[in-house]
Amino acid sequence: MRANPINILLIDDHPILRKALSVLLSMMDGLVVTGEANSKKEALLLCNQKEFDIALLDIELPDSSGLDLLISLHSNHPKMKILVFSTYQEDLYAERALKCGASGYLTKDSPSEELLLAIRKVENGGRYISPNLAEKLAAKSVGSESQQIKSFDGLSNREITVFTQIARGVTLVEIAKMININATTITTYRARILTKLGLKNNSDITRYAIENKLL
Repeated sequence: MRANPINILLIDDHPILRKALSVLLSMMDGLVVTGEANSKKEALLLCNQKEFDIALLDIELPDSSGLDLLISLHSNHPKMKILVFSTYQEDLYAERALKCGASGYLTKDSPSEELLLAIRKVENGGRYISPNLAEKLAAKSVGSESQQIKSFDGLSNREITVFTQIARGVTLVEIAKMININATTITTYRARILTKLGLKNNSDITRYAIENKLL
């Protein structure tokens, strides 16, 4: 049995959810929340100041895609396990998150018992995916996934970031400032997104996101 408690970092921009998670995890034997961050900037700062065993990471952050942060954390803090904890449906994001270095993927509507199971498993060096996700990945391996999933899988991590912000109604100029690249490049990403998903405009992007539960 592990002698020391598992130190957990919560990375989520919703303070009420972070508080609820902190209370919930503190009630679980051997777990302690020793850090909280509401953005990529805060998360990177905390990880440079102290060590964490596990990070619970939301996909969407105000200053970055959680996937971009995931890649950075996995590269710079390889000993820390990262469990993605998101509202986004598994079949569109989980496989990508695992490829980027996540040790597991769990949706926020999962019961507390499953969250504890996932934390224990990744801490012990395993990977956690739900039975439902395992079934979907198996279906994908034999080529039976939907055309929409295939199309979305074709987006790069940066294109997903731009896609999500456009779907939320954020302007291209604001997106450029958020991820620190020029507006012309954002326009190029938007064009690629429209082509890959077979869409025509920003309204189509928002509709696609809503229909596929990406917001």
